[in-house]
Amino acid sequence: MAMLKVVEVLAESKKSWDDAAQVAVTNAAKTVRKIRSINIVNMQATVNGKGKIDSYRINAKITFELD
Repeated sequence: MAMLKVVEVLAESKKSWDDAAQVAVTNAAKTVRKIRSINIVNMQATVNGKGKIDSYRINAKITFELD
């Protein structure tokens, strides 16, 4: 039976929430091996003064397998 661990991360993108999720996984993969899944806990967006979305943010939990 594999042992799994969960870390909570925050990520941001100018493109989309999907891209923010990819940013989270890509950055986590720099220091964590065997990533199994990502669970998006919360999504937020910042809005500029012209009423347009400026950036997309997520809070996520990344699950990975321990060696």
